[in-house]
Amino acid sequence: MDGLWAIALILGALEGLTEFLPVSSTGHLIIAGHLLGWTDETSKAFKIFIQLGAILSVCWIYRARLVSLLRGVASEPVEQRLALNLAIAFLPAAVLGVLLHGVIKGLLFGPVTVAAALVVGGVAILLIERRNLAPTTHSIDTLDARLALKLGFAQALALFPGVSRSGATIIGGLWLGLSRPAAAEFSFFLAIPTMFAATAYDLYKSRELLHAADLPLFGIGFVAAFLTGLVAVRAFVSWVSAHSFAPFAWYRIGFGLLVLATWWTGTVAWTPT
Repeated sequence: MDGLWAIALILGALEGLTEFLPVSSTGHLIIAGHLLGWTDETSKAFKIFIQLGAILSVCWIYRARLVSLLRGVASEPVEQRLALNLAIAFLPAAVLGVLLHGVIKGLLFGPVTVAAALVVGGVAILLIERRNLAPTTHSIDTLDARLALKLGFAQALALFPGVSRSGATIIGGLWLGLSRPAAAEFSFFLAIPTMFAATAYDLYKSRELLHAADLPLFGIGFVAAFLTGLVAVRAFVSWVSAHSFAPFAWYRIGFGLLVLATWWTGTVAWTPT
């Protein structure tokens, strides 16, 4: 059991560190879980549950703005616009996620497909960064509904494991004219309803895998994801204002190619999870 707790700690920390970076937390958890030898049914429920710890870290960091949003949604035009845009952007992933849930879980959750998505996503980031598009939108408070919907469809690309929800939303935002800070901030806020809904839905679909005896194990992962999420989000916010996303792209490409190489040569017996 001690060994399993160590694995839970590692996976929890990995979830918090990667959830809000454009590198795909799901992809990393799938690959790490395989390497650590924990791919049973309990591990699948664990990987869903610890997402709550990561998303709560964003809620904590942006708690002042969230309180302002909740208080002003009934009367403040700025907060009403943000709430509406978040609802609009949430819809594509929500609808497609429900419709394609079985296909995604059954066919796409494997190390090889994830590695391929990491590489493709990394190339896409480099191509968009190379265009060096001039931003036209510098604040999430000035988004219009049509732009929010486009960002929602960008986020929906992350239904394919390995694409990265934050990566798709942020890079899609850059393509659509958002500044780097605005794209990152909207991605963080959009993550809150998206991840709460996705986690609740996945936990409901996997409810037979949840057992009281596993609560301490799940708790370790939850706390680790929360604490490392705080560190990752704060560091990323500081980084994003003045730096390119190219390092994340090269990391994705290198990591993905390494997994594909070990699969191609048979060095690691990657199997679907």
